[in-house]
Order: sequence, then structure tokens, then C-alpha cells
Amino acid sequence: MNKNPGANAPMISKFCLSFSSPTEIKEILKLAKLHELEIIPLIQTFGHMEFVLKHKEFCHLREVAMFPNTVNPHREESLRLIRTMIEQVVAVHDDLRWFHIGCDEVYYLGEGEESKQWLQQGENTIEKLCLAHMKAVASHVVSAHPTVKPVVWDDMLRGVSEETLRGSGIASLAELMIWDYTSDLDVDNKAILIEKYQKCNFSKLWFASAFKGSTGVNQSLTLIGHHLKNHQQWLKVAESCPSGIIQGIALTGWQRYDHFSVLCELLPVGIPSLAVCLQTLKNGGYSEKVKEDVEKFLGISNLEIDTFMSDISGTFPGSEILSLITQIVFYLKPSVVELLENNSYVTGWFSPYHRKRKKIHPIMIHHFQPDALRLLSKWTAVTQELQTAMEKIFYISAAEEWMEENAQSSLERLQATVDDLDTAIQALS
Repeated sequence: MNKNPGANAPMISKFCLSFSSPTEIKEILKLAKLHELEIIPLIQTFGHMEFVLKHKEFCHLREVAMFPNTVNPHREESLRLIRTMIEQVVAVHDDLRWFHIGCDEVYYLGEGEESKQWLQQGENTIEKLCLAHMKAVASHVVSAHPTVKPVVWDDMLRGVSEETLRGSGIASLAELMIWDYTSDLDVDNKAILIEKYQKCNFSKLWFASAFKGSTGVNQSLTLIGHHLKNHQQWLKVAESCPSGIIQGIALTGWQRYDHFSVLCELLPVGIPSLAVCLQTLKNGGYSEKVKEDVEKFLGISNLEIDTFMSDISGTFPGSEILSLITQIVFYLKPSVVELLENNSYVTGWFSPYHRKRKKIHPIMIHHFQPDALRLLSKWTAVTQELQTAMEKIFYISAAEEWMEENAQSSLERLQATVDDLDTAIQALS
């Protein structure tokens, strides 16, 4: 195939977003169409269903009663729920060509009581159980919407034998999306996997990379170099593929590892990485010209690939958030630690022992109180500025969560030190 997969195949970005109303979705769709972007919805229909199965009214549909991640594939009610979700999404989308039905990381499948009983019958296996549910969901999409092609994550099928996979008939219903987000992606292994899927009658395949997320569950900043290498490896895989088999590549952008985990890199933080990865795919590789183009597009003076950008002053939408988060990650926590743990006047004359007893040597006050007050003032202003900027883009709950996870503890330590110092000074009077 063409060395540049972007020449013949669509590139899509996957973001885990939630909207409060169909009106918001319609607005997103209108803007996407205006910018010649095609939307491919993704709904989890097997694993990663915590967003549904955490609720009391649906918890009886769990594969394993204790765990809300996987739906019970034996219940007709499970399929009715999934069909309802799909139809709700389709209803607000026009001219769909693909619909991603998820089905990755179906943990604990086969461990529910109904599954255990089913597996004891005849030649039943977990692989067949998995495929049966995938087929049921894909069949609904195809029968209800003949012009829409289901897309399925491939990880649950990698270990399935060619005979079982081919005999299931899933290839006639859905297209597979092969995902791998590592920087050292094994090209030869992917070529073997692609050959296997071809033998199982999958005529079209998708790839899935990552431009942010995947490097740390509570990662705040995006290491561009990791994601660039991931895309460079995918380009090598594309070069080894037969012509015409690649349908497209999805540049996934994680916001959380799962429904219950903390936020990882926010979208504005990952935009430089997204730009680098997109330009690398578009140009068939990374070069100095790609770097210069991205710097020009984003208004960045010096794009750092192999290290976190310590100084960011871009002009792209969201650059203010990236700049402020960079300040907090690089300087807030270290500055608080430096003052409270490495400053000898604090550790020696205002330790937890002194603070508890409200004691301090009067001379020592002048050695660190100005620094403490200056730091508190500076970081209070920066965090307030960030919260204001975030609330223009994110729901207030998301902004508050990020601040609590990444900035609040340092600020609270600093504020508590200043308060204790004030109390100790008053005790001297």
C-alpha cells in the first residue's frame, strides 16, 4: 500500500467524552461537518461497561456480581439494554458509515454463574461465548442499519484459533480495529496477526494508536516522544500490509484508564502530541519539516519531543491550560517540597513538633515567613487562573477533580504552614 496511510485511509481521533444533552451532541456534529470531520460513535457493549453496570437498576446484569465491568452475555435483558443504547446514539447521528461497538478487555468473562453452567455443556468455550455476544450486537447494528458497519476492538480475538474465528462468521458482520499503544510495538508480530485475520475473512482492518494517555494512570503531561514512536511503528506495519486492507487508523486520546480511574492528560495538554502524530502519519514519517510545521501551526517556539516541555507558550486553543498545568507540575510541588522539607530553618525550627506546640524562635520567622507567603500568593493565583481557564472548556466537576488530584494537596500543605506560623507568632505576644 501507499507508504502514507493517510493518502488512502481516514484518520480518526477517539476521545472519551460525555455530553449532557442531545443538543450538545448536535452542536458537536455540526462543527465536525463544518470542518469536514466524520464522526464514528463508540459505545462499549461488553467490557468497560462500568458506566452502566454501576447503577442499581442494572447491576443484576453483571457477569460477576461484584464487578461492574462486564455485562452478562446470557441475558436477553442485556441485549435489550445494549440495543437501546445503540439506538439512542444512532438517533442523533446522520449518515453514519461505521459504529464502534467496543468489546475490548472483557475481564472475568466466563466467571459468572450462568457462564460457568454454559461452559460445562458440550464443546462450549469462552472464545465461543465472546464471539456469540459480539455477533449478537453486530447483527443488531447491521439489521437495524444496513448501511452502517460495526467496528470491534481485536484484543479478545487475538488468541482465538483461525478455525473458531473463521467459523464464527464475525468477519461478515464487523471490521476489526487492532490496537497497540506501546512505543516499541512489535511490527513483525502485527504482520503475523494481520495475516491471521485475513485468513479469517476480514477484508478490512483498522489500526489504533494513542497520542495521549496510556503512559500513566495519573499522568499530567504528555511525553510526545513515546507517542511519536508508536506512530512510527504503525507506519512500518502499514508498509508491510497488502494494498487496500487498511480502512483507517484511530488516534486514541485517553482521558481516563477506565470509568473509575482518575483523569490522565487533558485534551489541551495532548494537542501538541496529536499534531505531531497526525503530521507524522500524513507525511509518512517524522522529519525536521514536520517539527517546523507543528511549531508553526501551534505557535510553539520550540517543540520538545524527548522530554516534557518545561516552557510552553503556544497560540493554539487550550495552550493557556497546557502552560498553567506545566507550571504546576514542574514548579508547584517542587517549590513546596523545597520549602517544607529542604529548608533548614523550617525543618530545624518549625518542624511538626514545634507546630503542634505552637513554638518558634522569633529570629527564625524572618528566615522563611516571607518565602512561605510569597509562594502561597503565587500558587493560589496560578491555580485560580487554571481553574477559570478549565471551566471554560470542561464541566466544573472535571476541573475540580483535576485540581484536587494535582494541586490541592501542595496548596493545603503551604496554607497549613502559614496558618501554623501565624498561630505560633501570636503565641509569642
